[in-house]
Amino acid sequence: MQLKKFQLMFRAQIGGRCQIQRLIPGANEQDATRWASEWVDKAYPHLKEPGNEVQTRTSALTWRFITNSGQDGSVIRPVIGAKGWPFYPGSSMKGIFRRACTKEQAERYCGKSLPGGDFIPGILRFHGGYPTNTDWTENLVDIVHPQQNWQVKDNNKESGAFIQISLYKPKLKFNISSNTKLDESEWKTIWNIWEKALSTGIGCRVSAGYGQPQNNTGNVIYRTCLKGQGQAAKLIDGDGTGEFRANIFRAALRGHALRLFGGLTDAEMADRIVDNLFGGVRGGATVGLLGMSFRDSRLDMESFGSGNYSTPTYNVEGDLVWLLNRKLENPEHKEALTKLVASLTQFAMVLGGFGKSWRRADHRLFYEEYYENGYKPLIGCHWQWLGERSLSRDVQVRKLEQVGGFINRVRQTAQDWMQLQGMTPNPAQKAAWREAWHPSTVQVWGREADSKEDSEAIFWLHKPYQEEIRGVQPEGSIYRSSVTGQMGQIGRLWHRMYPFVRLVKNPEDPDGKPIPRTTPKYFELLTLFPDDSTESRQFVQFLNSQQNRPRGFKKLW
Repeated sequence: MQLKKFQLMFRAQIGGRCQIQRLIPGANEQDATRWASEWVDKAYPHLKEPGNEVQTRTSALTWRFITNSGQDGSVIRPVIGAKGWPFYPGSSMKGIFRRACTKEQAERYCGKSLPGGDFIPGILRFHGGYPTNTDWTENLVDIVHPQQNWQVKDNNKESGAFIQISLYKPKLKFNISSNTKLDESEWKTIWNIWEKALSTGIGCRVSAGYGQPQNNTGNVIYRTCLKGQGQAAKLIDGDGTGEFRANIFRAALRGHALRLFGGLTDAEMADRIVDNLFGGVRGGATVGLLGMSFRDSRLDMESFGSGNYSTPTYNVEGDLVWLLNRKLENPEHKEALTKLVASLTQFAMVLGGFGKSWRRADHRLFYEEYYENGYKPLIGCHWQWLGERSLSRDVQVRKLEQVGGFINRVRQTAQDWMQLQGMTPNPAQKAAWREAWHPSTVQVWGREADSKEDSEAIFWLHKPYQEEIRGVQPEGSIYRSSVTGQMGQIGRLWHRMYPFVRLVKNPEDPDGKPIPRTTPKYFELLTLFPDDSTESRQFVQFLNSQQNRPRGFKKLW
């Protein structure tokens, strides 16, 4: 029988037959797209409702959900159960339920081992979870693109993008039964335990935002509210569909943690510290201390540009939550970790942003004229704190001269965490990375801009920062240099327009705490990692010459 008559699901994951995880640039159809299409085409449209003896609860997840079937060693794709539906296995459900129990509860509900190898089963039976939303068949093809080394360390990419299959924002119905008749109060206890277990996330990659429920209880160490806009990830369905990917926050904080610890110790130790915080696979799998969840309260997906420059975009608001994945016995360690996560989030907000093109301010806001003459690609993003609580607590820079002190506090928080882990900071042995955060490798410059139209540096990314005056001064430009980067090369300059939020007296309570008020002003910040190029040296000289100008950039760190 000819091979093409077999569905991809029944073929070996080898070249020439089926390779779901492989992303082939420019291909008209990826194997993963066809695999998913063939799968859902044969899946039954509905599942039979469970019997009356089964108790159920439905929970919505904030973003994508992955379960790894393990049936195809080279690709992550869901467990597929009755009628072709994906499901969360009962064994996995029982495992996280047991971890959320007390010893007595675990023995009653899940069973206990006896001396000699005997086992007494528990009274509960876990039947797994199935999606209840009929649109679970959409947006199944998920893309993963590791960029850590390329973004922080050097210009060598770890690997290309690869594909996995996951469910997009599913609603899952979880099913539990008992071999003993239980009263309502005990079922309430059981479902409370399940909610506690669910709040840690289910499935794979929960620390990156996958499999997180709408409500997190008990393990939250830091929460804030944000809004942002930028370039969305483009899915591989061929029609330019975009997706706001919640794992951009974890990627940003992990990268900044590497930069900061890379400026405080050697590369090996910095990697070990970050793996302990966020997880890793170097020398064996490490479960990180930190998990993350983002719950959007508003998400608008649109597109920008035309033709080859058409790009999906997002405009999003929501709660960013950082969770404790592992128990910390020492309260001092938990307090230090909370401070570290808050500092890393604030650091990311002050100096950059999240997601694609985070090193640039959104040109739609601050350089609108850039798009007037012909089609051009979308550049940059823009993020800001949202809500009075975040504007009061998380805004750490309210004056330009506070930037340097803020950066020093963030570095001190990182050092405090190292010392609690029994590690001695040694900045003299910093990592030899492009963006290790150390006084000898990075400079931060800033000025106050009166409005979004008052940005100066955004023009320098595309045209000379200094015009040539024959016989007096040469042209100065960083355009398409190692400073700004170009296709296939990460630049050495970050440009941020950070909203200026001031504190004012509360008219309703003049003797109480000041309240935050947004303004039309911005702090325009440049973060520069100089190299030995002529363009870099000349640009630093130019910035130094600006410091005496009333509106010029001043060196802040």
